[in-house]
Amino acid sequence: MSGHSKWSTIKRAKGVTDARRGKIFSRLSRDITLAAKDGGGDSASNARLRTVLLQARNANMPTDNIDRAVKKGTGDLPGMIFEEITYEGYGPSGIAFVVKVTTDNKTRAAQEVRSVFNKHGGNLAQTGAVAFQFLHAGQFLIALDQTTEDRLLEVALEAGADDIITSDHGFELRCELHEFDKVIHALEDAGIKTESAEISYIPSTTIPLSDVSAAKSIVRLHEALENLDDVQAVFSNEEMDEALSDAAHE
Repeated sequence: MSGHSKWSTIKRAKGVTDARRGKIFSRLSRDITLAAKDGGGDSASNARLRTVLLQARNANMPTDNIDRAVKKGTGDLPGMIFEEITYEGYGPSGIAFVVKVTTDNKTRAAQEVRSVFNKHGGNLAQTGAVAFQFLHAGQFLIALDQTTEDRLLEVALEAGADDIITSDHGFELRCELHEFDKVIHALEDAGIKTESAEISYIPSTTIPLSDVSAAKSIVRLHEALENLDDVQAVFSNEEMDEALSDAAHE
């Protein structure tokens, strides 16, 4: 989503219910297992694992759950074999979507994602149909009370961040994929806590939504996709102001 929408997503996520939290833990476990499988169980040398562990700690995921997920990935504990898939599609009003999935059954995942798009007035597209409309990059969101703009410029740009956007909500950093681990290390060493740190699909251009009906249609599609067990993250290029976003979630 756009940076503004991303901040709204973070704000809503802080009010997550216990039931929703359990689903988040399940998804984080899969990400941890995959990261450990691909790069080993040492977060110091595995940038991807380090990132997911940060997300898990920010979500207050229990340490035992984290350790178990890492051991499944390294083969110390038996577990399902997961794979990652990225789907692309269009929602109502021509909004482009990128959906990241981690699954042990790609046939089931494809059927469920396609069904949600169809049910909510959208359609699943071929690979490459919408991805060109997004920047695939590292994205960090940092609250205003964590640092100053000058300090952030000093720390982040030296570490490899190539863009810093300041808004009323906070700071947004962007970096190339290969610089992600360096930037997150630098922020941690400087004591700057992030609200969000992830490899993201950031829209190059956005499509403005100007009425509540259109906004509600997009929100319903977002939430239906996010509620699928296999879906890890959903990105889109809609743009709506805060008042419209709040109204769409009522």
